[in-house]
Amino acid sequence: MAIQKSSSIRNLLQSLRAASFSSMIANDHRFTSHAYSSATTQPSGYCGDDEDADVNWDKLGFGLTQTDYMYVMSCCKDQSFLKGRLCRYANIELSPSAGVLNYGQGVYEGMKANRTQDGRILLFRADQNAGRMRHGAERMCMPSPSIDQFIDAVKETVSANKRWIPPPGKGSLYVRPMLLGTGPILGLAPAPEYTFLVYVSPVGYYFKEGTAPLNLYIEEEYVRASPGGAGGVKSITNYAPVMKAIAKAKDRGFSDVLYLDAINKKYLEEVSSCNIFIVKGNVISTPATNGTILEGVTRKSIIEIAKDHGYQVEERPVAVDELVDADEVFCTGTAVGVALVGSITYRNKRIEFRSEGRLVCQQLYSTLVGLQTGRIEDKKGWTLEIN
Repeated sequence: MAIQKSSSIRNLLQSLRAASFSSMIANDHRFTSHAYSSATTQPSGYCGDDEDADVNWDKLGFGLTQTDYMYVMSCCKDQSFLKGRLCRYANIELSPSAGVLNYGQGVYEGMKANRTQDGRILLFRADQNAGRMRHGAERMCMPSPSIDQFIDAVKETVSANKRWIPPPGKGSLYVRPMLLGTGPILGLAPAPEYTFLVYVSPVGYYFKEGTAPLNLYIEEEYVRASPGGAGGVKSITNYAPVMKAIAKAKDRGFSDVLYLDAINKKYLEEVSSCNIFIVKGNVISTPATNGTILEGVTRKSIIEIAKDHGYQVEERPVAVDELVDADEVFCTGTAVGVALVGSITYRNKRIEFRSEGRLVCQQLYSTLVGLQTGRIEDKKGWTLEIN
C-alpha cells in the first residue's frame, strides 16, 4: 500500500508540473514550434529521479511503460537540426494539417540499452540505427540529425531514464527515436518543419510465446512491400498495412505472418516486424535486401556472428519451396532478438522445423546477447557505454 501511495503521489506531482508547463507554453509567444512537449524541461545531461522504478521486472512484456524523460529537437525544411533538449515524457501537440498526420511523412528506429552484471549501461550498434534513419529520411524527403546528434540524443535519453533499465536478465530498455514531419501542409509536399524525438520503455519478450518456438503463417492475399516502394526503409507507412494480416493470422492461432514477394508470390521476404533465416546443414540463407526488405541491424549482426562461427551465409532469393528441406528457421530483429520458428503454414500445409537439441539459432543468439550485455568481450566495437 505504501509503495502504491508513493507511486500515485509521484505521478500526481509529475502531472501538475506538466500541466503548469503546458499552460506556460500556451501563454508565451516564444514557443512557436508546431510540435512541442507539454512537460518540464531539464538541463542537458539531467540523470532523472534517483528512486527505483515501480516495475515488476518478472512480469515485463513488450508494452509501453511511461518513463520520465524524452528528447526533442526541431528544424525547418532545408535547414539543419541544432540543439535539442530533454523534457518530461508527455503528449505532443500537432497541427491537424501536420505532414505526418496527413501524408505519413515519418521514419523511426528501434534500439535497446542493456544493464550489465557490473552495472554498466550499453547501447548496441547505435551508429547503424543513426545511419539507417538518415537513409530513410532521404527517401522520405526529410532533413535528419547527424550521426553524432542521433547518438548523443539517445545517450541523453537513456541516461535520464536509467532507473527504468531492467536488471540483467530481466529485459532491456527499448529506445524509439522518431523523425516526423510536424509542420502544417495541405498539398502533397514535404512538411515545412520536422521534429526528432526519442522516448524509451522497459520491455521483455516481444512475442507472447516468450522463448517458445513461433508458428508463422504465409500470407498470399496481402504483401508487405513492392519494388520501388519504401519497404527497404523504416517508414511509419510500412506498418499499419500489415495489421489486418496479423489480426487474421492471430485469430487462427498463429504467432505472426511471413510475407512473399509482390511480383511472383514465390520468394520469402520478411515477417511483419523482423527478418527471416533458414538453416540447412552448415548453410544459413536469408532473403537479400533488394529495396523491399528492411536492412535489419540485428540481421546484419547475426550474419557476421554466423560467419565468425564458421557457417556459410547466403544472402539471396529464398524460394518458399525451400522451407520443406530446412533444418531450422529463425527470425531476427531488435524487438524480437533471435526467435526460433517451430512451424510455418503454407496453403494449409504445416511445415515443422527442429526446435530441440543443439540449435544454430541458440548458438548465434547466445553470442549476440553476450555482446549486448557485456558478458562477451566486444572486439568489434559494436557496443557503446553510457556513463
